[in-house]
Amino acid sequence: MHSSIGQVVIYVIPAMVLAWFGWLAWRDRRDPANAGRQGFVARNGWPVAGFLVIAVGFWTIFMIVLPLFSMIDLSFRPKLPPPQWGGPKDFYTLDNYRYFLFGSTTSTAAWNVTHLTAFALTILTSIAITALDFVICYPIAYYMAKVARPNRLRLMMLMLIAPYWVNEILRAFAFRILFSSQGIINNVLMASGLIDQPVDFLAADVALYAGLAYAYLLMMMFALYNALDTLDGNLIEAARDLGAPWWHIHAFIAIPHAKPGIASGSTLVFMLTAGSLAAPLVLGGPRSLWFTPIVYDRFYQAFNWQQGAAYALILLVACVVFVLGVLRLFKLGLAEIAR
Repeated sequence: MHSSIGQVVIYVIPAMVLAWFGWLAWRDRRDPANAGRQGFVARNGWPVAGFLVIAVGFWTIFMIVLPLFSMIDLSFRPKLPPPQWGGPKDFYTLDNYRYFLFGSTTSTAAWNVTHLTAFALTILTSIAITALDFVICYPIAYYMAKVARPNRLRLMMLMLIAPYWVNEILRAFAFRILFSSQGIINNVLMASGLIDQPVDFLAADVALYAGLAYAYLLMMMFALYNALDTLDGNLIEAARDLGAPWWHIHAFIAIPHAKPGIASGSTLVFMLTAGSLAAPLVLGGPRSLWFTPIVYDRFYQAFNWQQGAAYALILLVACVVFVLGVLRLFKLGLAEIAR
């Protein structure tokens, strides 16, 4: 299919989406079950309803739908000079995805080991960091939700939020200084006699993983806190009265109740970690492999926006698969984790 036809489709799809939502609203209004209820416009007035329709429609179409479909369209097109876009040589192709797999648009003799390894390492490490953030955040979130008094809760909230007033890039450089050969950690270890010479934490990617785990800690923390805060304390007291040990209370009462928060926090931490760019660039060692810098290089070093769009779409699909997997694992719907 010629790419010019695909561009027409990109602009037609948002109109079809709007028409579909309009039809759903019309059908809902005509439903006899809703005959006695006031509509949203009648309850809130035309100014509020009009503003919400325009704001949500603009955000959905121009900030989400059009950029996404444009990226999808671009990912299936060959690298051509801008004057040739839409010309006779501009046909849809799988060359960009073939390059991701084999490192060539013509040969399939060998795998693209570097890019495939970086992609797999990014996904697996993001899952591990998500699990680490859950292990760190769950005890703190439970204490804040069920144990801490109001004054102490406010203090803990402030202590959690205040460090994030600092820009993410500055935090990344702070971690680089902290884990450097002459940093505080190495100085403490050498002063205590545990090591004889500095450890290269940057080359071992320890600084990168620690920085990523810290960068999105609050996403997991507040998701867990919001879920645990709704847990009825009488259930915990009843379990204690019946002789349940502490781990039973967490395994069979608190954690099952907090499943929406766990799923929400996990998806946020995973997607932000897998898509992080600043931390891998600042904290990565000379041999570090992370997928987002490769995507960046496709765009701004190789100047191959078609290939960069394909790489970005591959990462997006992996994130969507992870989210769907988490929802299936916890047997939840999107509406439940959005509460």
